[in-house]
Amino acid sequence: MTTFLNCPLCVHAETVLYCQDKKRSYRQCVRCSLVFVPPEYRLSPAAEKAHYDLHNNDPADMGYRRFLSRLFEPLCERVSVPARGLDFGSGPGPTLSLMFAETGYDMAIYDPYYAPDDDVLLNRYDFITASEVVEHLYQPGVVLAKLYALLFPGGWLGLMTKLVSTAEAFAGWHYKLDPTHVCYFSRATFRWWAEQIGCDVEFVGQDVVLLHKPQPLIQRYSLGA
Repeated sequence: MTTFLNCPLCVHAETVLYCQDKKRSYRQCVRCSLVFVPPEYRLSPAAEKAHYDLHNNDPADMGYRRFLSRLFEPLCERVSVPARGLDFGSGPGPTLSLMFAETGYDMAIYDPYYAPDDDVLLNRYDFITASEVVEHLYQPGVVLAKLYALLFPGGWLGLMTKLVSTAEAFAGWHYKLDPTHVCYFSRATFRWWAEQIGCDVEFVGQDVVLLHKPQPLIQRYSLGA
């Protein structure tokens, strides 16, 4: 049944029931295909932070670094040193930013709970990363547009999040059980967003999404493109 409940990505008002479990319901936007949790299931800020405090993100943990390398390595292939980057949603143990800094990149970090320095959101960047972040956003459309606006022309927005495949798979998906996960993207959703914003999208493996901000036409011609 179609329900009028604004999608948090594209604000379209028509959504359908995608899944229901014992704790929450999940809606899907009929326009952008985002799957999301209705607002009444969101945690309070205190409960949300308490859940994040349980994360053990240790920069010395080589297993965690290998996990982050799925985003780190593709961006290193596309963005050369020197370049300025921002790790958005860096968490209680910033590690991805450290990996880039160790390689020679100039890095800034931002996290609403652990590194709430709004000044870094006034700068421009050659690339921005958000690892395991977009699934937590209450207003993903607003946040993604803001991050995209911070990129220099030719810049990259690198995201890592597990992607929705089918409704059948979603019903038994462990990823939806995290109470702080409220938005679930698919490849179709990212393609829709990339088309709206006017950028290119690449998918690397199962859960890495790279969005490339194009150069202005006059600049591309001047570079011989």
